[in-house]
Amino acid sequence: MVRDGTRTELIGRRDECEVLDSLLTGARAGHSGVLVVRGEAGIGKTELLNHLLDRATGCRVVRAVGVQSEMELSYAGLHQLCAPLLSHLEGLPEPQRDALRTAFGLRVGDAPDRFLVGLATLSLLAAAASGDEPLLCLVDDAQWLDRVSAQTLQFVARRLLAEPVLLVLAVRESGSREVLADLPELAVRGLGERDSRRLLDSVVTGPLDQRVRDRIVAETRGNPLALVELPRGLTLLELAGGFGAPETRPLSSQIEAGFLRRVRSLPAQTQQLLLIAATEPVGDVSLLRSAAERLGIDVDRAATEAEASGLLTLGTWVRFRHPLVRSAAHRAVGFEERRRVHAALAESIDVTLYPERRVWHLASATTGPDEKVAAELEGSAGRAQARGGVAAAAAFLDRATELTPDPVRRGARALAAARAKYQSGAFDSARELVDAAELGHLDEVGAGRATLLRGQIMSAAKSASAGLPLLLEAAQRLQPFDSALADQTYRDAIYAALTAGRLSTGGVRDVAEAVLGTPGHTGAVSRETRLLTGLARVVTEGYEAGAPILLDAVAAFRTEELSREDGLGWLPLACRMAHSTWDFAAWSELSARLVDLARGSGALAVLPSALLLRLSNRAFAGDLRGAASLTVEASAIGEATGSSFFAHYGALVVEPFRGRETTTRQAIETLAQDRLLRGEGKVTTATQWAAAVLYNGLGRYEEAYAAAERGCENPQELGLSLQSRVELVEAAVRLGHTERAAGAVRTIEEMAQVSGTPWALGVSAATRALVSEGDAADALHREAIERLDTAGVRMDSARARLRHGEWLRLERRRAQARTRLDEAHEMLDAAGAEAFAERARQELKAVGVKVSGRAAAEAALLTAKEAEIARLVQGGFTNPEIGARLFLSPHTVEWHLRKVFAKLGVSSRREIGSVRLETVATTP
Repeated sequence: MVRDGTRTELIGRRDECEVLDSLLTGARAGHSGVLVVRGEAGIGKTELLNHLLDRATGCRVVRAVGVQSEMELSYAGLHQLCAPLLSHLEGLPEPQRDALRTAFGLRVGDAPDRFLVGLATLSLLAAAASGDEPLLCLVDDAQWLDRVSAQTLQFVARRLLAEPVLLVLAVRESGSREVLADLPELAVRGLGERDSRRLLDSVVTGPLDQRVRDRIVAETRGNPLALVELPRGLTLLELAGGFGAPETRPLSSQIEAGFLRRVRSLPAQTQQLLLIAATEPVGDVSLLRSAAERLGIDVDRAATEAEASGLLTLGTWVRFRHPLVRSAAHRAVGFEERRRVHAALAESIDVTLYPERRVWHLASATTGPDEKVAAELEGSAGRAQARGGVAAAAAFLDRATELTPDPVRRGARALAAARAKYQSGAFDSARELVDAAELGHLDEVGAGRATLLRGQIMSAAKSASAGLPLLLEAAQRLQPFDSALADQTYRDAIYAALTAGRLSTGGVRDVAEAVLGTPGHTGAVSRETRLLTGLARVVTEGYEAGAPILLDAVAAFRTEELSREDGLGWLPLACRMAHSTWDFAAWSELSARLVDLARGSGALAVLPSALLLRLSNRAFAGDLRGAASLTVEASAIGEATGSSFFAHYGALVVEPFRGRETTTRQAIETLAQDRLLRGEGKVTTATQWAAAVLYNGLGRYEEAYAAAERGCENPQELGLSLQSRVELVEAAVRLGHTERAAGAVRTIEEMAQVSGTPWALGVSAATRALVSEGDAADALHREAIERLDTAGVRMDSARARLRHGEWLRLERRRAQARTRLDEAHEMLDAAGAEAFAERARQELKAVGVKVSGRAAAEAALLTAKEAEIARLVQGGFTNPEIGARLFLSPHTVEWHLRKVFAKLGVSSRREIGSVRLETVATTP
């Protein structure tokens, strides 16, 4: 570097600086910017961040530095970045505010979902930025951020759009490729030969032989830190022309070796001071002084020598010349010296302020089994878990396991560590810890929990069918000792079996037989037990044997109070069983409760599935726009979590009813080809049901029939397998496959007689009408419409009107046909079921009634997200509330809203309220 007045010019970095300057200009203009500055150690990433800092006049700046020894402390890096901004917490929506406070240990509460913490961080950064004072967030050594902090910042980076926020993260070439993937990058390479010589000349003050200069330039490959630091390790003789053996180690190792020589050249107490600073990453000068005094170090003298070496700066905070100096400080001394430093730091840290840091140092200072330290680590794990820091909890429990002298306790702690590793997504480590736990002295409950954990790991790492046998084994082992946990395990097993469906071996029948073989399921007392028993009997003995028990259990879930844990755990299965027993009222109510509970508690692990259950219900209710709205919300979570499944599954439900072949086929193909879903039979069923609905709407009955046959070939999957049978009847009748249609109708009638709900009886009458003639057919069509109207299943009711109208026209009862078809067209058109509405329009045309197709909206198309924002504005939601729903900052919501104003030709939120959004065309 060379000085130009008061500013520093970075030699050979003009292009990189222009990129950074452009992003800073954009932030000042109100635009977000994100950049990952990636390069090898010493390449100049930190100097580029300092370049931004030099030019940040008028900006608010927050900084964080990843530190290798803090990688196990969850949210440590994020807290470091956000700490100066916490005054803005009060302006955040309450769930976000509580999530961030809990994550940072500022309050005690339920562990927050990490994506809710991400949304809260996004809102916090947006609140701290303004057009007058953009926010500059600089993160150095991001490869050493704790995992959850890195994931949170990646989440934030992907969702910054219309905020005056610039986020720049510097990361090692080989670091955090996975965590910081898909973000804009600036690759920093070595300097060219001319710039390398220029930089080298700026730091070498004595005579430098030309051949030595050429060798240094060649060996450093343009690495600025190497060019500055390596000559410090050469003697005057070598600089003047002597030659040593060429270096063959990696450049970072050579630089670290140079730092190591410089550290070892310092007095012993100065080396100790550097080691303390390297071991405690907070950079707290008072803590450094306290620990040094405990070791008998003359702090003032050692600090003066450390600063004079150029390796360390002591100001408000302790700062190293480069992260490699930390490594050198550790390597310069032996194990016993490092242990003494950890002990001194543990004694110096205020346990009330930083209990986790203190116990981590204490554990590092402990050389053999120590129950007291292990117990403290276990306590810290509990506190970390309560803040959502499962990775930190796993690290504490892992170390506690190593320090536990008693084999029984060691096994229990290993199992707890394995569960935390599993929850943090570290499946391989979790498996190893389960192995370690099983080598200990686990009791019967512990052994059952170990098997349960193995099943959960297999389900998450591979597929539902892969984990199913272990889940079943775990439930059977746990049943004699913990019936509640066993029921929960049976629930998870049977849910996995329904998901795996036709692709599982043994599958749902094995689970059902095991459920019925347990003593607790003979009396079937609790609603949860009745739910499992009813489903098990449907599978093993038939619909007639189990459906009444299921209906009773579902009714209990509607009328009895539910805790948060029970609601999130059991309502998904209860919703599916309400659908499978044709209890539309229960399905509607329970799915709404599940979504409200998941939203209100910030349970983002459950919310996407809850939204899918709800949007399916809304589609059958004839509310395709409401279903599409839920799809947008599920997609927003999918974007946040890096999964496209939710968006495609939502489209799989909504688009077939709309008759949109391209988007339906796209959803089908995407889900069918997803390697993570290949072990799930329900995906096959769902995609075939969707195709059957699509092609029945389009009048392509051969294709509808083929798809419906595949969709209903595994009735044990229930749900959409049963609905595929309904689609089969319509297609079979159109094709003249009367015998196949009659068989399917008989099956539907048998289920309807058992269920007895208006929906079941309505569908039974509707399908029986299709295979009947004369007055009997007419009466059945009318009965179907009446019952389906009572049930509130408006999509089925509208389609029943369409089929009745078609039958009346063929019977030459034109006046009655016109009335019925007009009703069908109005209902289907209002619902947005475009293909079915077109069928009704063509039928009306055939009886002499001209109905124009829907007029194209004059305004430009709204995107699905814009349409959802407009809908939420009409519902009275504020920008922060909309942002919380769609994982956007309030600024970004306002940015989208301005586009909505322009497209709809309005100028205020109040005017949006007068727009009939159902008349405005949308695009995905």
